[in-house]
Amino acid sequence: MPPRTIPTARQGRLGAELRKLREAAGVVSRDAAEFLGTSQAQISNIEAGKNGVSEERLRRLAMIYACDDAQLVDALADMANERDKGWWEEYRGVLTPKALDLAELEHHGSYIRTFQAVHIPGLLQTEDHVRAASAFVKPELAESDREIRVSFRMRRQAVLDSGTPYDAIIHEAALRMRVGGPKIARSQLEHLLKTSERESITLRVIPFTADGFAGAAHSMQYIGGVVPQLDTVQIDTAHGAEFIDATAQLQRYRARLERIDSAALTQDASLDLIRRIAQEL
Repeated sequence: MPPRTIPTARQGRLGAELRKLREAAGVVSRDAAEFLGTSQAQISNIEAGKNGVSEERLRRLAMIYACDDAQLVDALADMANERDKGWWEEYRGVLTPKALDLAELEHHGSYIRTFQAVHIPGLLQTEDHVRAASAFVKPELAESDREIRVSFRMRRQAVLDSGTPYDAIIHEAALRMRVGGPKIARSQLEHLLKTSERESITLRVIPFTADGFAGAAHSMQYIGGVVPQLDTVQIDTAHGAEFIDATAQLQRYRARLERIDSAALTQDASLDLIRRIAQEL
């Protein structure tokens, strides 16, 4: 089978984790190839996510790399065994690969935490909100293309229906943005209140009055892996989603989330504030 031209983020992550294990063990790719009875180029392609790897070969590599973290190896083996294409593949060639990568990461996440300073979290947006935001950001889009993006956003929200634990912290600034006008904005706030009734969802607000808070520039989505080593941070940029998974960076974002968490109101106080804002519209 020829190498993949554009590996998904998840395929690339599997290869990157195998490379980390190899380098931590001080094993050169030539020796890994000899151990498996394959070529050095094949090892390079596996580590780049361009070629898959069987569970048997993965576990043999973990053995030569002296990896004694059974949970990590099991998690990587599960990734190697994935063969079914997710619903997001229906949008390949229509939306950007990074948009599809985000849907795949959310689908496989063991939990999701997010902080948004000036936007309602994507997984909590209503159709009308998504449509209005898209019309403002990309007014040149054809109506059919816009509806594809709305449909994709709504389908991403299936992770909430599946019961994936979801912890959202939203700054009051985002709640007061009248995206689409007062009627749509009010409906969006009412949707937040209704969504917060689910047991798997925690929704809290950082008010303008929060003393000492200075993290408005740190919006992010933190997607938990089966093991902490497989966590991923997603941030939005002008060029689309960016994914961060380096060990040191993950530690920084975990610490940042904890500081943000300490500035948020309790859920009850947060919902009271959302209700007051909705009543003002």
